[in-house]
Amino acid sequence: MLEEKEVTWFPSYGAEVRGGTANCTVVLADELIGSPVVEFPDILIVMNEASLLKFQSRLKKDGILFYDSSLINSCGFRDDVSIVGVPATEIATKIGSTRYANMVMLGSFIGKTNLIKKRTAVKSIECLLSDKLKKYINDNKKAISEGIKYLENKKS
Repeated sequence: MLEEKEVTWFPSYGAEVRGGTANCTVVLADELIGSPVVEFPDILIVMNEASLLKFQSRLKKDGILFYDSSLINSCGFRDDVSIVGVPATEIATKIGSTRYANMVMLGSFIGKTNLIKKRTAVKSIECLLSDKLKKYINDNKKAISEGIKYLENKKS
């Protein structure tokens, strides 16, 4: 929204919160979005093996699959999609907590796709974190930067 794109998100947190495969669909578009429901996404980000097993088959052919290579063995991937392994949990641990793994993955997503700008992600964090959580802004920024940096270093 900060980049004047159309955005929807559709989370699923039912019984999955207790250790299953919680998921959230996010749609970014330049034009009006008809529905937040996406059956076959262009991009899939998975943070654990259960999610990989459940959702990988839905990814469009020639799509991009991001996965946390700290937690998922690099076997059983489709051969008709681009695979991007990022040791998000390992990088997050070095920052100070495994809780930053999602921000590391966001950084990798930004670095690979350029669908949003790094400064937009950072601004969103600054706006959305409550006063109680403001102390985590710098670590979240670092996690995003480290995700971007990981992909840059992987290219060279």
